Amino acid sequence: MQILRTIPEVRAARQQVQGSIGLVPTMGYLHEGHLALVRAARTQNDHCWATLFVNSLQFGSNKDFTTYPRDLPRDLAMFEAWGADVVFVPEAGTMYAQDFSSFVEVENLTERLEGAARPGHFRGVTTVVCKLLNITQPHRAYFGRKDAQQLRVIQRMVRDLAMPTTIVPIETVREADGLALASRNVHLQPDERQAAQALHQALQAAQQRYAAGERNADVLRAAMHAVLANEPLINVDYVSIADDESLAELTTVAGPALASLAVHIGTTRLIDAMELRCEITTL
Repeated sequence: MQILRTIPEVRAARQQVQGSIGLVPTMGYLHEGHLALVRAARTQNDHCWATLFVNSLQFGSNKDFTTYPRDLPRDLAMFEAWGADVVFVPEAGTMYAQDFSSFVEVENLTERLEGAARPGHFRGVTTVVCKLLNITQPHRAYFGRKDAQQLRVIQRMVRDLAMPTTIVPIETVREADGLALASRNVHLQPDERQAAQALHQALQAAQQRYAAGERNADVLRAAMHAVLANEPLINVDYVSIADDESLAELTTVAGPALASLAVHIGTTRLIDAMELRCEITTL
């Protein structure tokens, strides 16, 4: 496995590649969810590349940035064990020069949900992803469905800017009790970890009512709130039933829709999402 730290190194390695590249962009502190992205990249491409960079631009506070979990030797060992061919590990100064002043912004999609809760977050996400795609020039890039709004924002950016990379969504990987894997889960205390089960349970409550025929979005949101209210350690940031493409809040679900939520449990902020589907039973 090659570990590259500078943009000229990456571009030199890219010129030597024959065949397709699948890219897995990460901020490190890897878990089985990242492994699912790597597996897909390896299966669907001739080469699997990854990036490992904790992007300061997408954090709302310096404290959140400094407390984000990091373990570079562990991450590199995991990427090697998983079969990544190249890992780009830039320093902050490599990605953002001292006079850096160019940013990428996607309008509308970023103005609600996570965008409303974390001003400037998506400008940081789209800027770094755009830069990483430009540096590595992959054929495909892999992102999890848990970060549902981020996925849609990146897909829109790639479409609008005619970038020659296909964004591939990968299903959320969950613990046995349904909690979506996330690097921040490491911050949860035992009682907080127990309470965190309620996120997936709330999404399931909306999905079950939707599958049973409920189309009133307020009723679906209320079902989610009812589950979360049973956990005193949870402080709700938002609960959403939105159009799957525009992410505008719905009154009535008449087409593809996304259930999503964000909560605080202690000092940890967690998000999760689920596309609402009519369950089909086969005999």
